[in-house]
Amino acid sequence: MDLNTIDTVIRPHSRSDLPAWQDGDACLAGGTWLFSEPQPDTRRLVDLAALGWPPHHVGSDGLTLAATCTIAQLDRLDLPPSWSAAPLIGQCCRALLGSFKIWNTATVGGNLCLALPAGPLIALATALDARCTIWSTDGTERRLRAADFVLGPQRNALRPGEILRSLWFPAAALAYRTAFRRISLSPNGRSGALVIGSRDPQGGFALTVTASLQRPRRLAFATLPSRTTLIAAIDDAIPETLYYDDVHGRPDWRRHVTRYLAGEVRDVLAGEGSRCG
Repeated sequence: MDLNTIDTVIRPHSRSDLPAWQDGDACLAGGTWLFSEPQPDTRRLVDLAALGWPPHHVGSDGLTLAATCTIAQLDRLDLPPSWSAAPLIGQCCRALLGSFKIWNTATVGGNLCLALPAGPLIALATALDARCTIWSTDGTERRLRAADFVLGPQRNALRPGEILRSLWFPAAALAYRTAFRRISLSPNGRSGALVIGSRDPQGGFALTVTASLQRPRRLAFATLPSRTTLIAAIDDAIPETLYYDDVHGRPDWRRHVTRYLAGEVRDVLAGEGSRCG
């Protein structure tokens, strides 16, 4: 879609080239959402792709993804065999149902910043305890857990003028065993619930719930809970008012399938269920 309110496009090549933030600005990464509907209040685009950030870096301490890393680049990553959570990356990429054009344009940072409940990279980052690096307007940077970055539907923790620079996934989290479940109202529909279970080498268990909720929730346990304990913990930690309500699922259905899928991922990680996603 043409954005006929735009009068300026800025392509900075370094952080020092970034303009002072003003009302009507928007950061452009992939633009798959930005150009999908009218943006009547937007006057100026700041094209982050011009900064030339390397899309990813694999190090001994973990995985770093630039905010401008595309879904296609993420899915093609060749990761160390010791990172047993690596298959989860492909599962979350495929939960973003879109054409190859979307995959080659949509970005990791865009998925988080848009903060739609069904954003699958929000689920990935929350489940693997990722940290966001944020560029502040005063030239400093701050770090924030991915689980705290999304505040609600299309609401994130960025302050005016701040930019999501990257996500860092610790190597310890990439060594988790994981189980993935997703459901939607139609075969190619937007996720109605996306649930990820993980176990660390010490036996700890965590459950990440997204898509069915207005914002992500991660529940941690020192040991693998029973199904009954897990469901009770979900009910205690997630009030019914937090379940999302839109055309892709009613809150009561989302609550039901969340509890059901949570039991499935728990059983997989206990060695009692199918590992299929």
